[in-house]
Amino acid sequence: MVQGGRKVAEGKAEQKRMTREFFTRDGLTVAKELLGKTLVHHTEAGIVRGIITEVESYMGETDKGSHTYGGKRTERTEPMYHAGGTSYVYLIYGMYSCMNIAAMTEGTPQAVLLRSVVPADEESKQKMLLLRLAELNRRQEKREKPLHTPDTCPASLKKHLADGPGKMCIAMGITRADNDIDMVESADFYVTEGIEVKPEQIQAGKRIGIDYAEEAADYLWRFYLA
Repeated sequence: MVQGGRKVAEGKAEQKRMTREFFTRDGLTVAKELLGKTLVHHTEAGIVRGIITEVESYMGETDKGSHTYGGKRTERTEPMYHAGGTSYVYLIYGMYSCMNIAAMTEGTPQAVLLRSVVPADEESKQKMLLLRLAELNRRQEKREKPLHTPDTCPASLKKHLADGPGKMCIAMGITRADNDIDMVESADFYVTEGIEVKPEQIQAGKRIGIDYAEEAADYLWRFYLA
């Protein structure tokens, strides 16, 4: 299967999982090296695999864009202080989940926000579509509007299946129940090897949605595959 000009591994053979050593490095290094890796989540629809294509680094207590800026260690941000490889899932606007993975070692709150994935195989693509449709139909029911099936699915949903942190979490079946999971040890939520990524494929830009972060809003700490 090919996405964006890149060949995505097909088949169900499990690839090598990322170890603690992979995650216990600085958040910029981990972010860049997560590109092309496969995020794996066991969901109600089955196992879903997504190739990571866009990320953002959040570099801890000195980063004005980070939830832990100034040493803000709260119940919400606690997973960022845990060992690299810990999931940090939080809500925005009271309804959308955002998925992060902690970097560095215990007590150093750096993390990588996962912004976008593409399906790693056709089976995952179909499951992502079903998960997105299920969420869409829940909202349609509340508004007393017609429900959608895969055949009547909006074209925009198919085109933008998982290209944003909220959409990605819905498509991957990630919720607040997946917060503070050790993704190195978990049998249901983890990261494996994926596709080869060459250095020239990695582009950098400003992080999105942190205009409040003063000079930190201009840091080129968002990384994505060209």
